[in-house]
Amino acid sequence: MVVNQNIIDELIEQAEKEAPNESCGYLLGKDGVVTENYWMENIDHSPEHFAFATKDQFAAMRYAREKGLTILANWHSHPASPSRPSQEDLRLANDPTIRYAILSLHEGIHLNSFKIINHQVVDKEVHL
Repeated sequence: MVVNQNIIDELIEQAEKEAPNESCGYLLGKDGVVTENYWMENIDHSPEHFAFATKDQFAAMRYAREKGLTILANWHSHPASPSRPSQEDLRLANDPTIRYAILSLHEGIHLNSFKIINHQVVDKEVHL
């Protein structure tokens, strides 16, 4: 998956604005290239986990379809921990067709994405 700098800048801005809580959304695009960050509210308003509202997920899917885009990744921030999936992230990663991106604000800014299948990381890409 390719994440251009302008999208990375959006994610950083969003994550810093919502810190200390986790920020979240979907990364949309075509052919493995992210063209949009679709922000979604973290309805848990928590620094340690996130959740999407079901209505927001359906709205994101509808928006992507209307624009001819694909949901390439589910993303969230880790304001105070590294850019790697927590045990909860692994447990909740139920869609093997997308990547799971984590933007860490901890000890510098890092963005990695992971392919997670059967609650195990099978691939990691470093984006920043």
